[in-house]
Amino acid sequence: MSVLIENETLELKSELVGDICKEVIAFANTHGGELLIGVAADGIAVGVADPDGVMLRMNNMVRDSIKPDMTMFVHYEIREMDGKQIVAVTVQKGTQRPYYLAAKGLKPGGVYVRSGSATDPATDTAIRRMIKETDGDRFEDMRSLEQELTFNAAEAEFQKRSVAFGPAQQQTLGLVSADGVYSNLGYLLSDQCPGAIKAATFSGLDKTVFQDRREFSGSLFRQLEELYAYLELRNQTKATFEGLYRTDTRDYPEDALREAMLNSIVHRDYSYSASTLASVYADRIEFVSIGGLLEGVTVDDIMLGLSVCRNPKLAAVFYRLDLIEAYGTGMQKIMKAYRGCDRQPTIEVTNNAFKITLPNRNTGTETVPASGPEQAILVYLQSHDFITRPEVDALLGVSQATSSRILKRMLQEGRIAQDGSGRRTKYRRK
Repeated sequence: MSVLIENETLELKSELVGDICKEVIAFANTHGGELLIGVAADGIAVGVADPDGVMLRMNNMVRDSIKPDMTMFVHYEIREMDGKQIVAVTVQKGTQRPYYLAAKGLKPGGVYVRSGSATDPATDTAIRRMIKETDGDRFEDMRSLEQELTFNAAEAEFQKRSVAFGPAQQQTLGLVSADGVYSNLGYLLSDQCPGAIKAATFSGLDKTVFQDRREFSGSLFRQLEELYAYLELRNQTKATFEGLYRTDTRDYPEDALREAMLNSIVHRDYSYSASTLASVYADRIEFVSIGGLLEGVTVDDIMLGLSVCRNPKLAAVFYRLDLIEAYGTGMQKIMKAYRGCDRQPTIEVTNNAFKITLPNRNTGTETVPASGPEQAILVYLQSHDFITRPEVDALLGVSQATSSRILKRMLQEGRIAQDGSGRRTKYRRK
């Protein structure tokens, strides 16, 4: 009598059971294996009464319950073991891993792997690794872990631009595969998009005091629209006169503002969960996005118009909707918008981040007038001879370290003078 023992590539089942597809998925996601139906867990053959019927039912279960289609990786045959007929199901390691239960989706409850003689749910990390090995390194091409997606914002944007957004167009653009599986590109454009943009406005030239902060989430289309509206409110117009003629100049050229926003969205690395940052100061706006330049590309290349896009399919969608005009022209448009200005946009790049700084054209290079906490201190000194550091703490509602930093900066800029030292230090208008 033959006695078999379960291991990493062998699973024994006395009969065909409803959850048997878990074992098939586990073998396909790991190293392949063999499933013997009609053999008890103790390794003794018990046989099956209708082997042809078992093979037909098993084939239907694999075809209907598992995604992506893996029927080509599964082979069935009837064997004889100790005088009894059993069904052997041979499963090869698949080429489109991870395979998963269609009813559960690409998550631990639907993806299984083989660990010794056990079939276990795969971890999120293991699922992502299999997707990367199968789909490649480009984030937007990988299958999304989230498959319950809606596209209300995307549909509205496409409709506004008079561009079709049906199933055929979604497949052509790369949002969904032929077998109905959403890619990460679809995830980014969906209402469930995992990325976010954090925007903040500060008083003065640093992050000492917040005036306002917002976070924009949802589809990238929604994030782009809401961020633009936020920055548009802060893009003031300054009037200057030369004789009888008036000239209105906005703080930031609209073309430059738009291109900097689009750059931070289209070119960021979405495989990281960190948010894109938009920071408004008295003299500039900074856009910081995750993901440095691609290997072999320099800042000089970007300024010359070289376009090596991290997310070409996302860029293609934006191009189709006329949100971007042509690849590689963004930085040239930004620089053109500042032509003739005293202060020019700057780019800073690290291995993991990309920052574009747009200067406020209406501040020039002169000292920015006191605003925020500095203004509050100067107003106080209009009706008081002196102010102490503890009084600044109470006036501004900030810590000792923060108030000391503000006073030091005002001293350096010549806005106030200091009398005394130590605990007897007082500050007065200069």
